[in-house]
Formats: sequence, structure tokens, C-alpha cells
Amino acid sequence: MGRWEPGTSVAVAVPASSANLGPGFDSIGVALGVWDRCRATVLAHSGLEIAVAGEGSGAVPTDASHLVFRSFVRAFESFGEQPPPGLRLECDNAVPHGRGMGSSATAIVTGIVLAHALRAAREGQPGADLDLAVVNDLAARLEGHPDNSSASVFGGVTLSWSDDADKGTATLRLVAHPDIVPVVFTPQTQLSTATARAVLPAQVRLADAAANSARAALLIHAITSAPEYLLDGTREWLHQEPRRPAYPASMELVDQLRAAGHAAVISGAGPSVLVLATSATAPAVSEAGGDGWQILLPGIPDRGAQVDDS
Repeated sequence: MGRWEPGTSVAVAVPASSANLGPGFDSIGVALGVWDRCRATVLAHSGLEIAVAGEGSGAVPTDASHLVFRSFVRAFESFGEQPPPGLRLECDNAVPHGRGMGSSATAIVTGIVLAHALRAAREGQPGADLDLAVVNDLAARLEGHPDNSSASVFGGVTLSWSDDADKGTATLRLVAHPDIVPVVFTPQTQLSTATARAVLPAQVRLADAAANSARAALLIHAITSAPEYLLDGTREWLHQEPRRPAYPASMELVDQLRAAGHAAVISGAGPSVLVLATSATAPAVSEAGGDGWQILLPGIPDRGAQVDDS
């Protein structure tokens, strides 16, 4: 194990994500082309320095409770090592916070990837390939569910599940049909994931579970091979209706878009709305929403978390 040389520095980029996509609760995610970037630099003196620009600037903590740093430390714990005693983090965030675009998962993945990259640089192997499966499993453990974090790790569309033997997370990376165009409607209001999850029922009807599982299977077929089934494939029974009082304007927009034939869902825990449009329907979708919504057309990046070698 090498020594920490002051000035050793790595930078990473991690994309946003949308989770659930309707029926794929806590299991299906899609990467979105909005990126958080962060640089970690070993300092000559002990201590922690954190600078945040963009989303979260002036609102998120800049001490050891910062989520990127906490995840960075947890990654070193998984190595059985101590992180460098002096560290500077420079975070430039574009992923909106509290909007259902996976900002916490993005921060967690950022911290883990920074740890892997900085450790590789210390050992004289800058730019070494990331073990994305290892990053993915730890990120899912820290996040508590793998849908957002797996999409941020791998890019594209991801389907994740847990191995009952060791509770580890496995992920299958899927390629979205090239004609699919994600359109995201982002409001000014925020909603924490914890608040959104708190209203979910502890039990669901067997008929609803059966209906939901059928649509989740159809969603995978639709998003990879047959976009004409996206409207049917994004119908769900488990989480959006119980949360309706938490984001009434979002559900009103979902209802409006679905009535017009568009595959609209709540993005993650909300309150953003995601539409899986196509190149033909995206212009019409983008005209919906009205005042109070920022419209994003981020695309689906085919890569997820990556080390910036420049």
C-alpha cells in the first residue's frame, strides 16, 4: 500500500437517474444525461475542505456529513483502509436536489468512485478500470435500494435484484430502444425520498401485485424493443396513487399526459414527471406542463459513472 502524496488528484462524473418508471418499483432505473462532477485532491495537511458549486450550493453541508464524503469514507472502510488524512472535494452539481432525479444516489456513487479512483492513483494506476459491480453493490447498500444508483453506475437502462444468499445487488444493464426520448418535467418544489416513502402502504392486494408484475415485464420489452407498448408498460399499482396527496400537481400532469397517450410516470419519489416519449412524440410532449415546470431533454447516456482522465 503506497503513501498519500499531496497533490494526488482525481475527477469523476456521474449521471442523474430516474427510478421505477412506473411498475419497476425499486428495481428498474434509467440514466439521464445530467451530470454531477467532483474532484478529490490529497492535501499536504490534515483536514477536510469541501467546495460546492451549482445545485446544493449554500444548502448542503460542507463538513464530514456531506454525502459524497461519507460515501467516500465508507468505500475506504470496505477496502479495510483509512482515507487520506487531508482531502479537498470540489463538487460541481447539475442534478436537481429533491426532485426525483436521483441526487442522493448520484452523490453516493460519486463518493465511491472517487475512493476507487484515488486509491488507484496512489498505487500508480491512474485510469485503472473501475470494478462497476463492486461500486454498484456498495452504492445500493448505502442508498437502501438499487434502482437509481445502478443506473448512475452503469448508464442506460438497468434492472436490479438482490441475491437472497448474501443480499448483494446484481444488475442487468439494458440498452434502450434508440427511438426513445426521455422528457422530464421538473417543478420548483422539492420532496424528500423519506417523506415520499413514508406514505406507502405496508401491504398491497394480491391482484394489484399481479397486475404490477405483468406491466413490469412488459415495460422491459417496451423500453428495449417495442416503444409502442410504453403506455401500457408504464401502468403501475404500487406507489404513485398512495403518494398522490404529496404531489397533486405532478399527478395531475401524469393524468393529463397519459390521457393523451403518452407514457408519463412520476420520476423516482417525485415530484418530477418523466415521459418516455419517442422522437415523433417528444415535441408535443414538451409543449405540455405550462408555467411552473422546467422541461429537460437529457437523453440516456450509454455510460454511467466514469473517471475523468483529462
